[in-house]
Amino acid sequence: MLRSYANSTLFGESYGQGPVRVLWLHGWARRAEDFGSAANLLAERGVASVALDLPGFGASPLPARAGGARYYADLLAPAVTEITEGPVVLVGHSFGGRVAVVLASKHPKLVASIVLSGAPLLRRATGRRAPQAYRWWRWLRARGLVSEARLEAARQKYGSSDYRRASGVLRDVLVASVNESYESELANVRVPVTFVWGEDDNEVPPDIAERARALVRGESSLRIIPGIGHLLPLEAPGELVDAVELVLRS
Repeated sequence: MLRSYANSTLFGESYGQGPVRVLWLHGWARRAEDFGSAANLLAERGVASVALDLPGFGASPLPARAGGARYYADLLAPAVTEITEGPVVLVGHSFGGRVAVVLASKHPKLVASIVLSGAPLLRRATGRRAPQAYRWWRWLRARGLVSEARLEAARQKYGSSDYRRASGVLRDVLVASVNESYESELANVRVPVTFVWGEDDNEVPPDIAERARALVRGESSLRIIPGIGHLLPLEAPGELVDAVELVLRS
């Protein structure tokens, strides 16, 4: 059932009966339905949950301004207090994992534990630079030597698939998020953190999970799932459910 929260600034699908104990936060350019199979499995085991459409995706309207995961965490905090009666387990995939870590760091009373999958929490050891050709077009535009339309054509040619698909505020959100790294938030998290990662995740390789886990000062665990890529919520929903159940029992 689709419901609205935080004065209709967020929408989400609710699953199961009783107090909500789990919130699902999807990845970039995805939506709440990615967690449908996992949420239904959890509901069959007697646990109610809500899968949110993050601002700008699915049924949720665009945010009022651009900002990265830190801004999104502030947008979600009021909805968390509205949805749950106590600390909740946050399950975050990809971009949603970034938001989950920031929420746990900034609003510890709202979060009982976090389960993360495919979340780009740290920059890769070998950073990616924009292609030389695109940097050249950007340099020309900064000096007024080419039009904005010509620079946009270069963006479409050389930008990532996420960047090419995004526009307006969401493109600015993506740029802000790409430039964020969450070492300080990871070190500040005091709730248990479970990393569930696809062994074949080429977008956010398992070494990111290993490096992120090393920064967590509290309780943490890491499980690498063989044969699974980046979209673990769709490829292996049962693995997320098992991780959530283990957290709820502890």
